[in-house]
Amino acid sequence: GKERFYQNYLATRPPEWEDNAIALMIRLCEEFNCRVHIVHLSSASSLKQIEKARANGLPLTVETAQHYLYFNAEDIPDGKTEFKCAPPIRSKENNERLWNALEQGIIDFVATDHSPCTSALKELESGDFLKAWGGIASIQFALPILWTAANKRGIGLQQIARWLSREPAKLIGRQHSKGRIEKGYDADLVVWNPEERFAVSEPIILHRHKVTPYLHQRLKGKVVGTILNGLIVYKDSTLLQSNFGRIIKPTGNEE
Repeated sequence: GKERFYQNYLATRPPEWEDNAIALMIRLCEEFNCRVHIVHLSSASSLKQIEKARANGLPLTVETAQHYLYFNAEDIPDGKTEFKCAPPIRSKENNERLWNALEQGIIDFVATDHSPCTSALKELESGDFLKAWGGIASIQFALPILWTAANKRGIGLQQIARWLSREPAKLIGRQHSKGRIEKGYDADLVVWNPEERFAVSEPIILHRHKVTPYLHQRLKGKVVGTILNGLIVYKDSTLLQSNFGRIIKPTGNEE
């Protein structure tokens, strides 16, 4: 049926709707001079008004999501509801413009908009895009997804650190304690191998529900350890035998 066609679902969420909503937020931002943050931007046709608002000094920040940068509407098979999100994944041409805006600093950073759900809610069997839950689960792979896509464009690690750490810290007013590896900053660190490639498979997915459009995607950059405020919260099996953990000697978690 028509409800299985991705292009039909895409047509139910036209860019104009998103552009109008953003225009409304810009008007309110102007009127009340309140801080406004635009979440999961997917419509590149909004970039012009965002740029203008910021040039006028409005306190406006913007994020996009990994799936708008990694996938394109043209490649989404019909019935594959794991790709459904709102706003939707748009055309390759649109998504190229999002990349350019990100590189120019018009878009501040990238956030997953992580939205997990059960496979029943995703309507995987019927493939009905109109009934399926709209949302993409990907938080575990936020870094490798962005790194894989950015690498193809020759974008380096400094930019990735800006988009995943520094700018988000600024949004929540924590730019003096988070988002940098510097003395006096929280020890929020990721240990990873930027060159290692791996395939996303169900056994390695740590989300309770394994539904994700990234299943079977080959990604670059494997996370092997995560340190949150000096405490080791995740360790890949490759690190279990190593000295990992003795480097920073976190209080109460000596290893």
